[in-house]
Amino acid sequence: METPDNIPQSKLPKRRPGRLITYLGLFIIAGAVAIGGRFLMEPDKKAVPTVGGPFSLVNHFGKPVTDANYRGRYMLIYFGYTYCPEVCPTALTMMVDAMERLGKNEEKVMPIFISIDPERDAPDDLKQYVAHFHPRMMGLTGAPDQIEAASKAFKVYAAKIAVEGADKDDYVMDHSSVIFFMGTDGKYLTHFGEGTTPETMAKRMREFL
Repeated sequence: METPDNIPQSKLPKRRPGRLITYLGLFIIAGAVAIGGRFLMEPDKKAVPTVGGPFSLVNHFGKPVTDANYRGRYMLIYFGYTYCPEVCPTALTMMVDAMERLGKNEEKVMPIFISIDPERDAPDDLKQYVAHFHPRMMGLTGAPDQIEAASKAFKVYAAKIAVEGADKDDYVMDHSSVIFFMGTDGKYLTHFGEGTTPETMAKRMREFL
């Protein structure tokens, strides 16, 4: 698998500095807390939380899409942004690693990266970014209100944080770091939070495939 660790530096976007942290330090703790519910710390509970729902966004080819476009396929969804230095690349690498452990069932799963930074993440930016992780990974963006609606549906926290002394366009995004696994009907199945290993993710997904 070609991961950001072994992609030649010339292929990586120069505007995204940083080195991937190890799997042990996968997700920021704030992600699990800000997601807004205890259920995200306990994905194996029998009660199914209300997570996800209809969304209307733009894919990395510049075409409008909705959640209905992905019916019939399982989805692994992660919210992040292309300027994210470490957390997002690490999470996406973990996501792909878990998918590749599914064997022939890998083709049933659609990896999706939804930008929380529509100001800087244009469709073409996302297209180049997701290509570093998986050939089928789809990047989605949209207008600020569309991103806000999708984030709210998935109970994802995201906030722009200004960098002191820097230009107004030079900012970071504080955000939840959770991978959602959605069914072929678009409904929530489970999620994977801080510290989840690819092995654990794959084992859990097999229960639904």
